[in-house]
Amino acid sequence: MTYETIRLDIADGVATITLNRPDRLNAAPPQMFDEIRDVLDGAQEKGIRALLITGEGRAFCSGADLQGRDGESPITGGARAKAALTASYNPTMVALSQAPIPIVTAVNGPAAGIGCSLALAGDFVLAGKSAYFLQAFVNIGLVPDGGATWMLSRLVGKARAMEMMMLGERIPAEKAESWGLIYKAIEDAVLMEEARLLAARLAAGPTFALGLMRKGIADALEQDYAAAMAAEAARQNKAGDSEDAAEGTAAFLQKRKAEFKGR
Repeated sequence: MTYETIRLDIADGVATITLNRPDRLNAAPPQMFDEIRDVLDGAQEKGIRALLITGEGRAFCSGADLQGRDGESPITGGARAKAALTASYNPTMVALSQAPIPIVTAVNGPAAGIGCSLALAGDFVLAGKSAYFLQAFVNIGLVPDGGATWMLSRLVGKARAMEMMMLGERIPAEKAESWGLIYKAIEDAVLMEEARLLAARLAAGPTFALGLMRKGIADALEQDYAAAMAAEAARQNKAGDSEDAAEGTAAFLQKRKAEFKGR
């Protein structure tokens, strides 16, 4: 499929989505999130075993497109904002959270508004040291969206979530790492190299089990201890019956490197 707002490259099991509106600092119209969701749809059947998301140019994503294709804003005006969130932005954030494959995000500059939520949707968030994360909604009289209130309170706790959302100040990459908001802050020059290596490592792993891990962590945020352990046992049963588990056991016994297929 030809996309208008993103570029897609699939190689060696890694799908790289590049947000491709550099003239607008990759500001995201609803169409961009629809296109991301299209990539996710049937990802495994497309041979995708890991996903890498980054931005073209000097930004990751500066937020929702405040102009829109028709010159109007998709996020101002209550009904218009709700329609864009309900039809495009939110379904894509849910699809990312439920994807059965690992996700890496390489944050190469500002990640603001919905772009901040998109960046933090990665299982591994790598950020160049010049990058920053910004919940800018308060500066224009709006409230965080794209799952930010749910996500930030769980990632960094109430006090820091309040700081990000109510003060609307930039959180530099190194501060984000110290908070535990992201996986790692690294030099800009090696960001994409490290991100690609990590995505390739994940794609070569037992992605059936990795997908179950993603679901397990997400579910555990809403479960009590006993329920989480019961769910772990059920997922272990599924993982144990997988081709990857059989291959992993055989490779261990034969003292060779396992060749996982994601099945």
